[in-house]
Amino acid sequence: MNNNNGKKILLVEDDLFLLDVYTQFFTQRGYIVVSASDGEEGINKLLENEYYFIILDIMLPKKTGIDILKEIKKEGSTIKDVPVFMLTAVGYDEIIKQAFQIGANGYFLKSSSLPNQIIDEVESSINNSQVPK
Repeated sequence: MNNNNGKKILLVEDDLFLLDVYTQFFTQRGYIVVSASDGEEGINKLLENEYYFIILDIMLPKKTGIDILKEIKKEGSTIKDVPVFMLTAVGYDEIIKQAFQIGANGYFLKSSSLPNQIIDEVESSINNSQVPK
């Protein structure tokens, strides 16, 4: 039995198949998934709820995952301490480096990370960090 007690997470991914797959896996683990399929929708969803953690695709229509990450981590943001993990289809080293400089907690390559591995690594990262729970 999972002990996540309905913690809300935000998942921003423009690939609707992957969005559905990740949503199913996180829901099975007891999370409430709020999803968005483009960057603008993702930013709007940030304002509607409090989240336990956030997963952002890097390449999104309208606004990129980096744009959303900057919004989350900007000075004075009330959500800057929420853990953020990036998803990418390819290893954009410079963009990933930029994401870490802004404040991302981790990243996953879609091609080599199964949804259950992503969930396990996110949970492990949160449980082993000083992130408020």
